[in-house]
Amino acid sequence: MGSSKKLHIVLLEPFFSGSHQQWAEGLKKHSSHRIEILSLKGRHWKWRMHGGAISLAKQFNELTEKPDLILGTSMLDLTTFLALTREKSSGIPVAIYFHENQLTYPWSPQDRDLKKKRDNHYAFINYVSALSADKVFFNSEYHKKSFLGSLPSFLKQFPDKREKDQLKGLTEKSEVLPLGLDLSRFDDYRDSDKEKQSEPVILWNHRWEYDKRPKAFFKQLFRLKEHGHAFKLVVLGEQNDVNPPIFEEAKEHLKDEILHWGYANTFEEYARWLWRADILPVTSKQDFFGGSVVEAMYCDCHPILPNRLAYPGHFPKKIRRDYLYEEGELEVRLETALETFMYLRQIDYQSLVKHYDWSELIENYDDALRNVVEL
Repeated sequence: MGSSKKLHIVLLEPFFSGSHQQWAEGLKKHSSHRIEILSLKGRHWKWRMHGGAISLAKQFNELTEKPDLILGTSMLDLTTFLALTREKSSGIPVAIYFHENQLTYPWSPQDRDLKKKRDNHYAFINYVSALSADKVFFNSEYHKKSFLGSLPSFLKQFPDKREKDQLKGLTEKSEVLPLGLDLSRFDDYRDSDKEKQSEPVILWNHRWEYDKRPKAFFKQLFRLKEHGHAFKLVVLGEQNDVNPPIFEEAKEHLKDEILHWGYANTFEEYARWLWRADILPVTSKQDFFGGSVVEAMYCDCHPILPNRLAYPGHFPKKIRRDYLYEEGELEVRLETALETFMYLRQIDYQSLVKHYDWSELIENYDDALRNVVEL
């Protein structure tokens, strides 16, 4: 336990939407510190990483009160922000929270910058932002290890003066603060009729993007249907201007199984569908934490997750095999889950993830943020 000093913290979020917005608002709501959020709308992510710091620096320079701590997030070019606010930010401790990073995040094959070899700059923004901060927080142990572990090979591609001696200090000031989630708000929408439903419900509750590997997910469902397995399907999640074509194909191919298709317009609708679902097969290529997975598990949905990325960190070692699959095992694990879904409905998955609720995590956050100021 740290002291009881209450801090004034300015939280900088260039991409204020989705999980980033929920995290920022959750921290502000639950923290004993006074959190002031400066933000920009969550769109045009590349431009936010380039220009967001300029806009947020302008907002910061207009503040009348000097905060005790500046807390940026991973979409912020912290070096540019600090340069443009140096008269006002000088002497204020700075921390950065990594929701994701562009060094180990897989790029879309359709991204024009990838073909032009222009993907290094965004990773470099993350790297120098971490170097510039007094403290670096990651949302999972996997995220921390993958980012720090990838830096030596990332720097190796540059011609000289790579300053690899900086990595030791970066590692020493890095720490894990799991993603805080407002899980208890799901409690009001628990579905007491779930036990009466005679067919298992498969769930997708992620973004409609390629890194979640929707093609692999739906191909598994096509096979299940061809083999005569009965199931229903709920497809939720944020959609983009250009969704992977597999979604339209799946909507037609699985039309008889679909209970819901598309973004839930209210939290209540989203929560009720999670409580209604039985099985969450995940095919993601990348997940630094897995907020949508944790939310589904909190609503007692059985997860079938790849044994990689951040997922192993959600389970004690002795039961990981029950929920994590190796390459090539997903089809068999899914079939087994469909055959035993009535039994799976009796398992308490919520107890595995309820420690991510803000009520359980906020004291750790408050102490960690206080410690940055007391460094």
